[in-house]
Amino acid sequence: MNFIGCDLHKKSITFCVVNQERKILKRDRIHCDQPDRIVAFFKAWQPCQFVVEATSSYQWFVELIGPLSERTVLAHPKKLRIIAESTRKSDKVDAQVLAEFLAVDMIPEAYRPTPRERAHRRLVRQRIHLTKNVKRVRSRVRAILAEYNADRKGLFTEEGLKYLDAVKVSAEDRFVICQSVAEWKFLQEQIKQIDKKLKEFAASAPPAEAEARELLDTIPGVGAVTIDVVISELGNVQRFRSQKKASAYAGLNPGSRESDGKRHELKITKEGSPLLRWVLVESAWRLVRQTKRWQSIFEALAKRRGKKRAIVAVARRLLTVMVGMLQRGERYRMAA
Repeated sequence: MNFIGCDLHKKSITFCVVNQERKILKRDRIHCDQPDRIVAFFKAWQPCQFVVEATSSYQWFVELIGPLSERTVLAHPKKLRIIAESTRKSDKVDAQVLAEFLAVDMIPEAYRPTPRERAHRRLVRQRIHLTKNVKRVRSRVRAILAEYNADRKGLFTEEGLKYLDAVKVSAEDRFVICQSVAEWKFLQEQIKQIDKKLKEFAASAPPAEAEARELLDTIPGVGAVTIDVVISELGNVQRFRSQKKASAYAGLNPGSRESDGKRHELKITKEGSPLLRWVLVESAWRLVRQTKRWQSIFEALAKRRGKKRAIVAVARRLLTVMVGMLQRGERYRMAA
């Protein structure tokens, strides 16, 4: 069996082939726009296993080479780097290190989303991108009006837009306002279109995903956007051996440091998906406002740790509740 480490970059790939004894058999570098050469290289070293880091552009490469390999391994970049630096302090995390670690089965694997999960993430992240742009446009208009002491509530309602047309501003500011309103209307139409697409996507969900959507919908304060983000970003929840692992995946677990025999709790790690953390915190705020049980949990935590840390802790608990529900197939039940 040959073990191939692949150091993938935007324009080229560096390969290193080793055997079971980690003896280097071949090194090569091939440009990404030469798929025939890449395929020929792997055919020459069959039977083989290969490993590549889970960078943003690995998918095309895995789809190209996967059928030629007995095993495809997707390496977790950060975890691999920690191991590599502790064992090979003078070496970079490159093709040789990847190949050697694969030969001794020491690669920390990253989760590889299914094609449907990747498609879902793409749609969900596009929607979030559009809503952020809407906020940006609104803020731009409000900043201009604030200079004239003319800002007001409900500015982007039907009545607010009439008011905006009538307010006196300079010709240059009027030009910017008109372009911004046109941009806002365009973005609103884009959001309508992607909401329609997401509804169609949800309607085509396989049984397991459809059940997950129904279960999450039973949680107070959790709406369609939250459900889409949680399902797309978490992927298959059965892969988490514990709810704590799910929290760590979302970057909601606090870090820690030991000094003088004492353990000090640090801020959350913020690893994983920022979008998942954001939507959980937003849902936590709604949950705290809508239910007495969660409000009491939040208030108790806020007294000891402050409101910011308290709401993050509630978000972490909410995630563990979600994962538990999905793993057991249970609807949400409010604790007494």
